[in-house]
Amino acid sequence: MLPLAFVERMKKMLGEEFPSFLASYEETKSQALRLNPLKGEGRRFLELSPFSLSPVPWEENGFYFEEADRPGKHPYHEAGVYYIQEASAMVPAMLLDAQPGERILDLCAAPGGKSTQIAAAMRGEGILVCNEIHPKRAGILSENIERMGVRNAIVVNHSPDELAIRFPGYFDRVLVDAPCSGEGMFRKNADACGQWSAENVRLCAGRQDEILDCAAGMLKEGGRLVYSTCTFAPEEDEGSICRFLERHPEFGLEQPVRFPGMERGNPLWCGQESANGEIEKTIRLWPHRLRGEGHFAAVLCKEGEAGDGKKSGKSGQERGIPEKECGEYTDFKRENLRTELPGTLVRFGQRLYLAPEGIFSLKGLKALRPGLHLGTLKTNRFEPAHALALALGKSEVQRYVPLAGEESAQAGMRASALRYLNGETFETGEKGWCLLGVDNYSLGWGKAAGGIMKNHYPRGLRRNW
Repeated sequence: MLPLAFVERMKKMLGEEFPSFLASYEETKSQALRLNPLKGEGRRFLELSPFSLSPVPWEENGFYFEEADRPGKHPYHEAGVYYIQEASAMVPAMLLDAQPGERILDLCAAPGGKSTQIAAAMRGEGILVCNEIHPKRAGILSENIERMGVRNAIVVNHSPDELAIRFPGYFDRVLVDAPCSGEGMFRKNADACGQWSAENVRLCAGRQDEILDCAAGMLKEGGRLVYSTCTFAPEEDEGSICRFLERHPEFGLEQPVRFPGMERGNPLWCGQESANGEIEKTIRLWPHRLRGEGHFAAVLCKEGEAGDGKKSGKSGQERGIPEKECGEYTDFKRENLRTELPGTLVRFGQRLYLAPEGIFSLKGLKALRPGLHLGTLKTNRFEPAHALALALGKSEVQRYVPLAGEESAQAGMRASALRYLNGETFETGEKGWCLLGVDNYSLGWGKAAGGIMKNHYPRGLRRNW
């Protein structure tokens, strides 16, 4: 039941293509996942995969899957081997073209699909700030950052204007996947239809202007800003970019690569008397032209020479704490790890985090996840965090226990892995902290003593498999 005013507008926009567009709502939506290279080579996963996969053209780690596959019900999902993400939603982070060692901001980041895609491109090097203004959604974002084993991300909960004051000219790249009227998701989410109104489109457009202005101030000279929405509304798409370029003449549009089915933006939809011909450098994704939902994206470059920018933001650099102040962690490392984890140690109460090297001061920031959560400092001992387990690989720990055994009723799921995810204990010949995993993908910690492996998989994540 598409809103009547929406249908009438789309008829005018698409003309003779409108029947094909309308027919796409009767088709089964495509589903996709994106492999996580932080967990290992994609080639190996493809050899092990129990799913029917076909490539997403614009994302090298993206694959369509069949409805019967149900990858969200597989232990690989809990291990962060992949992120279930709609195919069109993979385009903005692809256009951002993040590089290792850079400072990058995902300004409207929840639930985390694009943040984890950016993190994969950064390969653990540099600083990734993932922001979400709504606290509950910021919590979901933090959980997904953890599941995907990201080491160099800071998850914060601020409004864009608060961050703009703190980080003028700081970031190499900024992604604004803006809150929008969600028209492109009507096929995927029927509830979005009931929430649509022309008034909400106007409200979203005004909010997008404010967010883009904040993003522009946080980008260094020579930096790259990607703007995206999941709506068809010209006021939020071409219109937002036209208005932005009028307010910010220091920016210009870059012509990004377009894959089959992606169309140029339409200058006539800018909603202004003098249409900007550069608008053709933006991209529209139509559900009747490709395997994906409706999206819009634009790549904006800030004039000037690319340089270091403002290295620490307004608040300076985080000093952290020396490791000698947390000897329990040092003991744990010596006994259980085979690798050194570079970064800045940060302590919040009894919780110990590893922030990225060169991190800005965290004072005054509402940081849900100030880096990789290492664990909790307790009296005379250190208890490692689930996040640390998901960030480590088999070769980085002293004791790795494979969860193997007979196949369960659901193809590809190993029965012992399911028992672990359910919170069960089991017999073992090991002693001490062990990293447990399935097919060499880490799932979590166990602690062995007296022939029994105590299960340390978080209670809040356990479910009846």
